[in-house]
Amino acid sequence: MTRTEIAEAYWQALRRDRPDLGLPERYDLWHFGDSEALARELLDLVLAGTKTATAGLVWGADEAGTPKPGGYSLITDFAGTPHCVLQTVEVRILPFDQVDDAFAYDEGEGNRSLAFWRDAHWSYFGRRCAEIGRQPARDMPVFCERFRLVHPQPRG
Repeated sequence: MTRTEIAEAYWQALRRDRPDLGLPERYDLWHFGDSEALARELLDLVLAGTKTATAGLVWGADEAGTPKPGGYSLITDFAGTPHCVLQTVEVRILPFDQVDDAFAYDEGEGNRSLAFWRDAHWSYFGRRCAEIGRQPARDMPVFCERFRLVHPQPRG
């Protein structure tokens, strides 16, 4: 069974066994970060209820594009094992240097400060830029997504 088959089986089982969640047919499938350790760290923050937002580089976004309010995502670990379902609540596209303190706090990472957010995301977006042949810039467009954890309930 492939990762996508495992994810689809997980999604359909949730739809069948938990109709109260109101899950639609369509969902996005992804994991946080660009390494096994980062994916696990960020997933754990979501499952604890600490992380309620994430940011992504608009440049090089896959064909699905940026998240849409109301959309659902099935989040996996780096290996592709499903762990939780998120629903996008809000998406704003901002220049990197205009992301604010409140958003950095909602991302739940490090000490939750804007300084930490900028440092960590400059490094991450720099790696993403290198993959797509772009140079990181202070005004590069970033999507700022707020979400709610639909399943399971937060551990914290």
